[in-house]
Amino acid sequence: MIGFATRYHRGLLAGLAAASAFVAPAAWASPDETAQSTKATAEARYRALEAQVATRAGDPAFDYELGTAAVDAGRHGDAIIAFQRVLAVQPDNAPARAELARAYAMAGDPDTARQQFGTVVDDPTIPDPVRQRFTRLVQQLDTQIAGGGSDISGFLDASIGYDDNINAATELTTITIPLFAGLGPGTLGADARAQADEFYEVQGGVSAVTAIGRQDRLFASVLGNWRDNFDSDRFDQASVTGTAGFAHSFANRDVVSLSGQVQQFWLGREGFRQAYGAIAQYTHLLGGGKALSLSAQYNRFNFDRDPLRDADRFALAAAYVTRILSVNVIGGHEETRRDAGDANSNSFGGASVGAEVPVAQGVAVVGGVAFDLRRYDREDLLFLAKRADERVDVSLGVKIALTPNLFVRPRVTYARNWSNIALYDHERWTASAGIRFEF
Repeated sequence: MIGFATRYHRGLLAGLAAASAFVAPAAWASPDETAQSTKATAEARYRALEAQVATRAGDPAFDYELGTAAVDAGRHGDAIIAFQRVLAVQPDNAPARAELARAYAMAGDPDTARQQFGTVVDDPTIPDPVRQRFTRLVQQLDTQIAGGGSDISGFLDASIGYDDNINAATELTTITIPLFAGLGPGTLGADARAQADEFYEVQGGVSAVTAIGRQDRLFASVLGNWRDNFDSDRFDQASVTGTAGFAHSFANRDVVSLSGQVQQFWLGREGFRQAYGAIAQYTHLLGGGKALSLSAQYNRFNFDRDPLRDADRFALAAAYVTRILSVNVIGGHEETRRDAGDANSNSFGGASVGAEVPVAQGVAVVGGVAFDLRRYDREDLLFLAKRADERVDVSLGVKIALTPNLFVRPRVTYARNWSNIALYDHERWTASAGIRFEF
């Protein structure tokens, strides 16, 4: 049998290396490919040792080795049993108690893990550097038990580019309005025809989350955007969006959240629209960095210069997300609050797919495609038809990391809107390059 002193120091060092996983507890449930390979090796090691349980169980050295193999293989229950057998024979075996604490933490029981680590920290035979490491692990467990502490993150993005249709308008110069068909085609004003221009754009945002309990968090964010066209102020755009809410995590790590949102949008450097509403969302974690979410949304829109467009919007949405891919579908109805504006009421549906695919060290291809369909409730009074639109948006770019927090992002986009009313039928190209800082 291996001597206790040798086993103590070797096991203590192994326990320290393994316990470093406490730095990022979420990774235990979402291992990457390298971790999956390591887990497969640990599984094979565990299987080999498990075959000897009938004859060797009760030997502290064997049970310790069996327990470490089990915890590395993700067999947390088997690991707990093995380490408990070690401690039944050697209650002062600090490495085994540290590994037992790790097994409890990985099994989702931070309270028991903290209790076991606390016992190890109080062991007077532990060298000071090791004690300090265990003390930090206890502090991290205390933070986890309290709900995870607080975190602030954000980004700042600046870009410059060219847009061949800054006002999303038709390329036609004349159009026939059915209500006045007898007068012949009418000439469209400059603002109603597609205009091209260079632009610069600045975007930024800050988000914060703070725990108010083990399973409850408050979160908030502020996002801002400013887009200035070089030659045409009439179609400059800006917006500020604020969001705040509450999230609750269940024992299975699913999350339900409720948030409120407000937005101010400016067009041509004048107030254009205010929006406010609420979002309820349920997110189910699937493991491996994947998640599925369902949400219900309500928004109220108030237009500064066109009260007939004031509306209430209701929508249901679903999303599937992986580390590199997101898929979203949405459907709902937008109802104007005044009967005179009911030609703007519409039912809508859409779907989008986006991806960020690494292709080399520090380089990723970023792209997406989205489809939107709208059917309007009442005939347009001028065009004597119910408006029907279908729209496709495509984007493609490259994200190049200059540092872990600084990126260069060249990008092109294309949008095509088909409409049975010629005034709203248009296409649009943009090309831009920018730099993005994340923190």
